[in-house]
Amino acid sequence: MGTALHPPQLVTGSRTLYLVWVPADPDAVAKLVPEGLSPAGDCSCYINQYVVDGPDQTSAVGAESFGAYSLTYLGVNLSGLDTEAGVPGRWWTHYYNSSDVMSRYAREHGVPAGEPGHTTLTLSGETLVATTHLDGRPVIRTTATVTVGTPQRAAGQLRYITRRDGEFHSGRYAYVADLAEHFQVRSFEFLDENHPTYQLRPADPLQVTFGFYAPSMSFVYPGGEGPLGSEHGS
Repeated sequence: MGTALHPPQLVTGSRTLYLVWVPADPDAVAKLVPEGLSPAGDCSCYINQYVVDGPDQTSAVGAESFGAYSLTYLGVNLSGLDTEAGVPGRWWTHYYNSSDVMSRYAREHGVPAGEPGHTTLTLSGETLVATTHLDGRPVIRTTATVTVGTPQRAAGQLRYITRRDGEFHSGRYAYVADLAEHFQVRSFEFLDENHPTYQLRPADPLQVTFGFYAPSMSFVYPGGEGPLGSEHGS
């Protein structure tokens, strides 16, 4: 069953932790990228752990509303599909949403939204802990030192590649975010070696190549979308 929602959908004021890292097993990560796409040279991976605290933070209303929800998604950076600003295109490998409506909406756009999940972000003093729970157990945990201070405004587009009916599609996800003044990852743990996400576990020592915490981030889901190579999918 699909949804009656039309793209793009707007989400505002999410609390968001985003990381890019070098994996422990690049060969395993490369195998997650389908033929026709190429992983980045370092097979770098990404994760977004975020929480939308209220149903009034999304443009979807009524019975087909995302509602308040939390989401963790992961994947692999791609080669040769950078945005104009040099941000790499990205391939989704795992997607765990607490909202059934949003999961169905995401699947309609080629996102691998299967198993539901619940994500928490807790900021206590300067310690931020983001935990992804699947089937009631913690599977991924990020711990960081954060000082919100005077947030820095950031804006741009992220590009995610999906596959629908055997064809690759490119989606542009415009965002505006207020980034915490100080952000440093202390630990990044994949807690279940038997879960599929363990293939993306980080190298030891941890090599985070990009990351931020945004106490407020707004974005469209998705924006300019079309077959890869078309006007909207270029």
